[in-house]
Amino acid sequence: MEATQEQVHEVARAARAAAAELAPLPRAAKDAALLAIADALVARSPEILKANAADVERARSGGTAEYMIDRLSLSDSRLTAIADAVRHVAGLPDPVGEVVRGYTLPNALEVRQVRVPLGVIGIIYEGRPNVTVDAAALTLKSGNAVLLRGSSSAYESNRVLIEIMRSALTSVPQDAIQMVPGTGRDSVKHLMRARGLVDVLIPRGGASLINSVVEESTVPVIETGVGNCAVYVDAAADLDMAVSILINAKTHRPSVCNAAETLLVHASIAADFLPLALTALKDHGVTVHGDAEVQGFSADVVPATEDDYFAEYLSLDIAAAVVPSLEAAVAHIRRYGSGHTEAIVTTSQAAARRFVALVDSAAVMVNASTRFTDGEEFGFGAEIGISTQKLHARGPMGLPELTSTKYVVTGDGHLRV
Repeated sequence: MEATQEQVHEVARAARAAAAELAPLPRAAKDAALLAIADALVARSPEILKANAADVERARSGGTAEYMIDRLSLSDSRLTAIADAVRHVAGLPDPVGEVVRGYTLPNALEVRQVRVPLGVIGIIYEGRPNVTVDAAALTLKSGNAVLLRGSSSAYESNRVLIEIMRSALTSVPQDAIQMVPGTGRDSVKHLMRARGLVDVLIPRGGASLINSVVEESTVPVIETGVGNCAVYVDAAADLDMAVSILINAKTHRPSVCNAAETLLVHASIAADFLPLALTALKDHGVTVHGDAEVQGFSADVVPATEDDYFAEYLSLDIAAAVVPSLEAAVAHIRRYGSGHTEAIVTTSQAAARRFVALVDSAAVMVNASTRFTDGEEFGFGAEIGISTQKLHARGPMGLPELTSTKYVVTGDGHLRV
């Protein structure tokens, strides 16, 4: 189902009008809308699950990969968690109006830099219906209107979710939440070319989607990146801790961007650590793609190719290599990593400090799983995405990252001379 440029731009214009109404509304109005959305999602869960079941069945019939089915699927427990996340966002501080800095100049002019909504935010994302609700909640709370363009694989789920959320809005304009019409490629292109109507685009999905939006859009883009995350086990690591962190990072939920995809082991402890790690990974059904040294510890290790070290598997696979030093681990990460999240396991404070200083990623974990790179885990509430770029926002993006700022200057008849 294709949509014309005019159809896409029509919803963008409606969103722009809604954004103007939404921006000055008090927190109470926005929070009331969010709580109404949460209640509606629970009350109308049978409709949502019916629509989602149709999407899942269609995906399975089409041979969709299992990790994508997992992302697409909703259940009563997942819907409850989604609604609870919306309520949590309602309870978070409102970023709009926050004074980032304020001061008085020698001439008595008062200068304040305050947070304001971005305006109209377009979200382009793949088959994850939870993103539909998370994005709507975070944009609404931060005073923005949102244009939601999910993938065709989740069309029925998204259509019902957006209809339910819009119907719950009484304290804010309904057009603050809209679904971009069309399921074909053209509607995405029209959204990417809606400069002047849409203030920013945020793509969420695989590398091909993100690259396409970044390269083709005339609307400014906040780039969310793929997650080729590495766990480095240092020479001074606690081996039991390292195994538990590795298993959690790889297997807790392998289909998400903060799952570990690479294991790097310092050569001095490889003989002690790798037999433990490879056994644990095998017990959890993980296939290890390793270099020659890793292969030497188990016949189950698959020879790693160059592509394996670049891979975001999103499955029970991991690339592994033995490195001669911490610096070599960092060099490997800089060459093959995606700048998302890296972890070091070590008892050496000096090694931890050096790793943190050298690694150029959005998040660095010290003796903790990569799975913690998440807006909710960081205390932000549901996140809009994890940015791997360096401008405006980096890492998990919560409410403050969905605002810009403006300067308010107050004088008393001041004239510049």
